[in-house]
Amino acid sequence: MRSHTTPSPAKSAPTARTSRLRLFVIQALVFSLFATLGVRLYYLQVTHGDSYQEQAASQSVREVVEQPVRGLIVDDQGRALVTNRTSWVISIDTEVVDKLSAKDRRRLYARVTAATKVSGTSIRSALKSWNGSSYQPVPVAEDVSKKVALRILEQPEDYPGVVAKKQTVRYYPKPYGVNAAGVLGYLSPITDKEYKAAQKADDESLNNTSEVGRSGLEKEYDEYLRGMPGYDSVTVDSLGREIGEGDSVAAQAGDTLVTSIDARVQSVAEKQLAQTIKTARNTYDTVTHKNYVADSGAVVVMEAKTGRVVAMASSPTYDPSEWVGGITQKQLNRLYSKRSGYPLVTRATQGQFAPGSTWKPFVTTGALSDDLSADTRLGCTSGLQIGNRWFKNYESESYGDISFAEALNVSCDTFFYRVGLHFWNKYGSDPANAKAKDPLASAAHSFGFGKQTGIDLPGEASGRVGDRVWRASYYKQMKSYYCTMDKKGNAPTAFLKLFSHEFCAEGNYFRQGDAANFTIGQGDTTVTPIQLARAYAAMSNGGTVYEPTIGKAIVSADGTVIKKIKPKVAGHAKVSKSAISYVNTALLGTLKADGSWNGTLAWKFNGFPLDKVHIRGKTGSAEVEGKQSTSWVATYDKNYVVIMMVSQGGTGSGTSGPAVRKIWESLYGITGSSVDESKSAIPGVVETESLPRFGKDGSILPPASSGKSAGKSAGKGED
Repeated sequence: MRSHTTPSPAKSAPTARTSRLRLFVIQALVFSLFATLGVRLYYLQVTHGDSYQEQAASQSVREVVEQPVRGLIVDDQGRALVTNRTSWVISIDTEVVDKLSAKDRRRLYARVTAATKVSGTSIRSALKSWNGSSYQPVPVAEDVSKKVALRILEQPEDYPGVVAKKQTVRYYPKPYGVNAAGVLGYLSPITDKEYKAAQKADDESLNNTSEVGRSGLEKEYDEYLRGMPGYDSVTVDSLGREIGEGDSVAAQAGDTLVTSIDARVQSVAEKQLAQTIKTARNTYDTVTHKNYVADSGAVVVMEAKTGRVVAMASSPTYDPSEWVGGITQKQLNRLYSKRSGYPLVTRATQGQFAPGSTWKPFVTTGALSDDLSADTRLGCTSGLQIGNRWFKNYESESYGDISFAEALNVSCDTFFYRVGLHFWNKYGSDPANAKAKDPLASAAHSFGFGKQTGIDLPGEASGRVGDRVWRASYYKQMKSYYCTMDKKGNAPTAFLKLFSHEFCAEGNYFRQGDAANFTIGQGDTTVTPIQLARAYAAMSNGGTVYEPTIGKAIVSADGTVIKKIKPKVAGHAKVSKSAISYVNTALLGTLKADGSWNGTLAWKFNGFPLDKVHIRGKTGSAEVEGKQSTSWVATYDKNYVVIMMVSQGGTGSGTSGPAVRKIWESLYGITGSSVDESKSAIPGVVETESLPRFGKDGSILPPASSGKSAGKSAGKGED
């Protein structure tokens, strides 16, 4: 039988007291916690409530940049060459997306792909190759539909870090099908370095999402075109959705740039250049026994009296719209590739080529300004022995003793070799004397060769006048390199082995052969097409050398002319007026045929109304070591200069002559032997100070109808 033990009263009393004590302690602890919480809430809501409320409110307000509408670029008649259009663009904010897990990022990209039809690979590639500001969301899809954009805007929880925004982007209307990429240029996003520099300079026209001009007119006139950004203050919720609006400052649209480019002439120039290159590539070269490579080319049409550029085409070229909204690495690689011919290099201003016989008129002015005269007659033989080398005349033609005018018309090399030797023997028979007088080189420098023209385009090349001074300077720069190569005997080719040895010993010598080559635009001399155009413009206008210009005026968004860009004189040719006059008269014969005496351009201008449009011309076929010859044709009258160049394109007149004629026909409305100014690309001669008409809202108005020709006729004012 189990016994039961009854608790002792003495032991139960302390246990009850202990329980009550523990309960009291717990109650005290809970009370103290609530008291602390109450004090903290009082501190936050009463004592500092206003301060925290202000901070919370400020954190929910965002300042959104309103990018300005970039200014237009228009031609001389007000035709838009570059304008803007509205586009929905989907971008990804990397600062937000980088905080997501790898799994969430993959899901996000899949949603963006489903909405925009842009592959995940393309999205990752765009993010990886982005070269703009790290503050700016990266565009991954352009020109999406409004429906897609609204879906993303209305579902921010499904698209964290994805931005859908309507924005203006560059648009190229292409009047008459023009490209003009080398003239217009392109935009790309501002870099972090540029943005910080703008902040340091207090430049409020730039912000971390701006796009800036990178080349062409877009870069040269960027400060006018970009405008001034505005700002909108918006209230957002925790998901970043806009729930209210605050203060705002309206953006100011950029100014319009009026240019001297004429879209109709530009179109003709581009089409003729493209056709000329195509034809050359299908033409057999009897020297190299293969078709011409015709790897690049350029056309310049310039006003002779002002230096304004009417048209400027280069090949190869590119589509400037490729840069709109960002460019892929693949596209960028193509634009910088040798296989594509480096299309970002504008041959008209950045390409440097031997001028060949187009150089001879400037040599002539130097010679006639010294001790030779219009009565001078020299031998035009099939060749000439100079030292141990036989210098041949082109195609070994021989005309006997002829004048400067005749030598220019038939482009006789041996005549000009003798001119060069005459002055070498007279002033510089010491080949090492870099300071010897050289009237031929002095004339070339005074026409603006060997330095940048100052055209309002960035990245212009300077070319070089390959005279004694240049030879001595180059020798000083390269002596160590070639002497080391000669001493070590590590030249990669037999040609370089011989060259390095000769250069190290006597690289500064300017010998008789160098003087002969100089006179025909060979040797070390190189020019850009724009340099040659302005030099012939100076020949046309009597010796005034202008800085070529494309910009004509800056017009504000309300139609007010802010700035007129006047022609700027860079200098004057330091040759006699009579020498220029002689050359101007002589070059009329280059396009004419007189029985057995035919100018080099005559066969391409047969039937052209030269009695009404008095064109002068000079052809050139420049030889280049290891390449096919460069084709040149330089022509001008009292109004315009038209230059064409095709690298590795063959002879001057044979390759470029037909295209140059077509350009002249478009300028003056010529059909066959008839001139009809009503059909000309520009009515008569463009009025250099006239501008398109703008309305008060900045819109371009149609030209006023006066019932009269806008300019002078082709025949008026000629000789």
